[in-house]
This record gives sequence, C-alpha cells and structure tokens, in this order.
Amino acid sequence: MSNDFQLNAKAREDMGKGASRRLRRLANQVPAIIYGGQKAPQSISLAHNELKHALENEAFYSHIITLDLEGDSQQVILKDIQRHPSKPVILHADFLRVSKTHKLHTKVPIHFINEDTCVGVKPGGGIISRTMTELDISCLPADLPEFIELDVAAVEIGDILHISDIKLPSGVESVALSHGEDHDLPVFTVNKPKSAATEEDLADEAADTTTEESNGDEE
Repeated sequence: MSNDFQLNAKAREDMGKGASRRLRRLANQVPAIIYGGQKAPQSISLAHNELKHALENEAFYSHIITLDLEGDSQQVILKDIQRHPSKPVILHADFLRVSKTHKLHTKVPIHFINEDTCVGVKPGGGIISRTMTELDISCLPADLPEFIELDVAAVEIGDILHISDIKLPSGVESVALSHGEDHDLPVFTVNKPKSAATEEDLADEAADTTTEESNGDEE
C-alpha cells in the first residue's frame, strides 16, 4: 500500500447533539468514535480540515489509518462517515480498531480497467452497466488492498461479469462468495444500445406479421 495516513485525535467527554454542534461550530472539530478490539468504545474529536483533506483521497476509505489519540497510537479503518446534506461539512465519523492477527471485514472500491477499449463498447456500440462499485472483502490488515481491479477489455454485448470473475489478491476473500455460489452477484455488463434493440424488435415484428399474412393466404 503506497499511502500512509495518520490523524491526530482528542478524547471527548461532552456528549449529546448540543455538544457535537458546539464542537463543529466553535472548534472546527468533527465528533467521532473508535470501537472494536479489546478496548471500550472511545469518543473522540478530529480537526475538520485534516479529516476533510484525507477523505479527498480514495485510498483513505480502504486503508489502515494510524490514529494518534493524545500519544496513544491506534490502528483503525474508517467504517462510516456522515456528511451534511447540502454543505461541505463532515458531521461524524466511525473508526474500527484492527489487529494484525485478526481478519477484518470492509469494503474496497472496484476499478474497471480497459473500459475505453472494451469490445462490447468499441466497436460494438454497447452501453456499460456497473451493477457493483465496491466489494465486501475479508482479510488480515497487512493484506488489505486499496482497490480491486477488474479487466473488462474482452466483455462483449450481453456478457455479464460476476464476483467470481474478479482476481482477488493473495489473502483476500469475497464475503459474498463465502456464503456460497448463490451469492455470486453480477458486477459488470455491456447492454445492447436501445436504438439497436428497437430496430431488432421492429424487424422481429415485421417478420411475425409477414409470417401471419402468409399463413392467412394459405388458408
């Protein structure tokens, strides 16, 4: 993993919505919580601008983060982020402690490569449909990938790629596939252009009409 993320945090004792609003408005801090592992949940606060800057990097969402809580360094991953619906303001964040010896369960983004040269799109003229953009995975922290790649260069119109078509890095498992083949969900497909579909439908209708008329003449 090429990125190293570190955040500074402070312990937070004032609780409630009012305290959280004051924290955001007066101190430009984001209320957050750390949970999991052998320690009790800990309410914390983070500098808003520092967290906002980190969130601009896609890798931050699927990366081990070093959280410095007043001298106590903890390894965590981001589990949830709450944003204001209309303002560029982060309202709350959840972090999960991770252990080197215990597998973690998280989501990582899927990067679709070679879309621009996909045979179903060029020269096929098909329309890309991504039915999944993140993948639930399980792995040890040391094996956590920043993203998963899926090569779609050879996908033709009508083809469907499933989770099982993704080549996962060593040590990484799909949570869905661990539940059985019935959970092998579609990830990517190339659909027939609407215009082409319409033309084929019209051609089929015309053929059916011709057949019916021919049968009528025979009678």
